[in-house]
Amino acid sequence: MTRSPTTVSPPRLSRLDHLSAAERLEQSRQLSRKTRTSVLEMIQHAQLGHIGGDFSVTDILATLFSSVLHVRPEEPLWAERDRFILSKGHAAAALYATLAHQGFFPVEDLLTFMDPLSKLNGHPNRNKVPGVETNTGPLGHGLPVAVGSAIGSALKDQSWRTYVVLGDGELQEGSNWEAIMTAGHRRLGTLTAIVDRNRLQQGARTEDTNTLEPLADKWRSFGWEVHEVDGHDHAALYDVLSAEPGDRPRCVIAHTVKGKGVSFIEDRVEWHHKVPTQDQIEQARREIGE
Repeated sequence: MTRSPTTVSPPRLSRLDHLSAAERLEQSRQLSRKTRTSVLEMIQHAQLGHIGGDFSVTDILATLFSSVLHVRPEEPLWAERDRFILSKGHAAAALYATLAHQGFFPVEDLLTFMDPLSKLNGHPNRNKVPGVETNTGPLGHGLPVAVGSAIGSALKDQSWRTYVVLGDGELQEGSNWEAIMTAGHRRLGTLTAIVDRNRLQQGARTEDTNTLEPLADKWRSFGWEVHEVDGHDHAALYDVLSAEPGDRPRCVIAHTVKGKGVSFIEDRVEWHHKVPTQDQIEQARREIGE
């Protein structure tokens, strides 16, 4: 079902094509700072959210949207776009902030997060938010959809790629392992799964809830190419996420810290969906550097 490696596709032009590696790296870092600051403001406004998981995935999202994905914010349904799916849909605030700062919709809209009738719901909705490929929220659904997307790319003999971000606790859902097995069997080289490996889930550590290790070996056993990286190192993320696809699906285990960037939130299970006070917001802004 994969394209022949000799197939030559026409170039897909996007806003990334004229950027140097250094420019892409700086854009990623700046986008991460902007996203974290916006998430603070959004959660303060809504008095709801999942700040710990938002901050662990921020650098991954920033790298993808500023430096890797071939997308056109002014044309979100561009047929040749790369597809991105946030399977851990409860980190919607981080995705919305990333999309807004990349021009998919006005940044001012972020302060409608979770308002009645707002398009920025607690979980992403493709019918309301430009840049959202599929609705997510129920865990274990995003990867199966991404597998279908990659199959579609192969059937159409297209060069666009599919990226999906999963939470590590989400890997306790059996539907993911069915999808992993299918992708390995079909050798879906245009598919990249990124695991936000922050080792915490709601209420406990992942290994205390349902052991995942040896995680990399499990993915390899299903026929995937596996890489492990620091999920907050923009350069390392760029290198592995932008690498040309091979003849197998790619899993990137991104080792992250829940609440990354704010000392009193980092690696604290209670910050899965806790709301900071005003004093904590001010401290967080100072630590983020805004």
